[in-house]
Amino acid sequence: MKDESQRPWGHYDILLDTEYCKVKRIFVKPARRLSYQSHRYRQEHWTIVSGKATITLDGELHYRKAGESIFIPLASKHRVSNEGDDELIFIEVQTGSYFGEDDITRFEDDFNRL
Repeated sequence: MKDESQRPWGHYDILLDTEYCKVKRIFVKPARRLSYQSHRYRQEHWTIVSGKATITLDGELHYRKAGESIFIPLASKHRVSNEGDDELIFIEVQTGSYFGEDDITRFEDDFNRL
């Protein structure tokens, strides 16, 4: 299954979508970042496959490069930023009870999607 979705920060492909998990390949353009957000029904595990990620997780900064990962617990505030000159690519594995795009509470957003 491949379903590409465009966003102002880049795009993502849905690689797997089942009742027990969703897997995305996420592409973040240089100098862009996703909204600072949380989810009520899912947790996420991110594995960086290309580029360097700056991750804000509950107010703390974490840095990851290709081959490294981070766990995003349920209801945690989080965002990923690409501060590099190359595209950032990571794999996101969602687990939980619901995986819809409407399970996003935004706290900050560079693209006014609050």
